[in-house]
Amino acid sequence: MKLKEEEKKLAVELRRKGFSYREILEKIPVAKSTLSLWLRSVGLSQEQHQRLTTKKLEAALRGAKKRKTQRLATSKEILKKAKSEIGYINLNTVKILGAFLYWAEGNKQKLHNVSVGVKFSNSDPLMLEFFYKWLVKICQIESQEIYFELYIHETADINKAKKFWINCLPVLKNQKIIVRLKKNKLKKYRRNIGEDYNGLVRINVYRSTNLNRKIMGWVSGACEKLLVHSGIV
Repeated sequence: MKLKEEEKKLAVELRRKGFSYREILEKIPVAKSTLSLWLRSVGLSQEQHQRLTTKKLEAALRGAKKRKTQRLATSKEILKKAKSEIGYINLNTVKILGAFLYWAEGNKQKLHNVSVGVKFSNSDPLMLEFFYKWLVKICQIESQEIYFELYIHETADINKAKKFWINCLPVLKNQKIIVRLKKNKLKKYRRNIGEDYNGLVRINVYRSTNLNRKIMGWVSGACEKLLVHSGIV
């Protein structure tokens, strides 16, 4: 009985110092219900409340960091496994990949405008590098027939963005990039700001109306073969 009284006294002292229930239970091995009964009349100062709040926040941040680390590890493992599943890719497959990429991200002809050249816009350096090389290797387009435009908000760091894209796309070292400034319309949820914002690049091909038509022909032919011969339909 004396031991219990001593434990209760210690628990009250620790609580008055701002210790949390979890911290007290680590020092005094009693049931949580018993501890609650002992401490229900113990008041805390504003400073003690602040300490407990800080401890809870720190615990939450540690938990969030741990979960983020676990998600990153899982993502890395999935990426590694998925990459290993890709086998040999021949030139015809590369042709289809580039055509489908243009189908998703490039300028297409419309009923009201059937004379649209090849224009491909994106902010992903790897995607832009692939599409440029695809134009040169698969479509046999000479490099001087290709020009680049940088679309970026007028308040952004233009020089920093240029250096970023030249570093990502070495071809730009020998090519002039045309800067197209976008009016800075402030939006509450706009995310394309800050150090990571470098605008987007458009790859254009001179006199490429027929190439645009050919690409869409590749898309149409690939879709027909994929849907019929793969057994999807």
